[in-house]
Amino acid sequence: MKSLERKIELGDVKAEIEGIRIKLTGPKGSVERKIMEKSIRISKQGNEIIITAAKPNRNSKRIMETTKAHIRNMIQGVKEGYEYKLKICSTHFPINVSISGKEFMIKNFMGEKSPRICKIGNDVNVKLEKDVITLTGIDKEKVGQAAADLEQTTRISNKDRRIFMDGIYITAKG
Repeated sequence: MKSLERKIELGDVKAEIEGIRIKLTGPKGSVERKIMEKSIRISKQGNEIIITAAKPNRNSKRIMETTKAHIRNMIQGVKEGYEYKLKICSTHFPINVSISGKEFMIKNFMGEKSPRICKIGNDVNVKLEKDVITLTGIDKEKVGQAAADLEQTTRISNKDRRIFMDGIYITAKG
């Protein structure tokens, strides 16, 4: 039986691999991740990261490809970063949005008296320009989760979505 192997080119990114922990450092910063899969091994040779699986079965191949995608996302994050854009839409009541530290406060949503609060992680930068919110960071999962949390904070239930379209919606990813 031959083992499976996948290679990822690093370019100008520095990698440190210690057991299950992989840390990548690039121009934008550094990002770290723990790979907890026992069926694969990660090593560094020269300017490449090599992912190998001892058993060449479907499950190992699936785990290898997923791990490869995670590492590629990490490489792109430390090289270029990620940016999500969200739009504030209000038709019935004007929505007031404010940022204080890492707390995002949404006031007067659907005429509610109490504000809705969404906490944003430390690794995500928030910028507010009129009705466009820009989230940036080097970890794709954290930036995407922050965007999803903001969108879910203004989720409307028990109303017709064709009529009540107020909320914050993701308009661009990348």
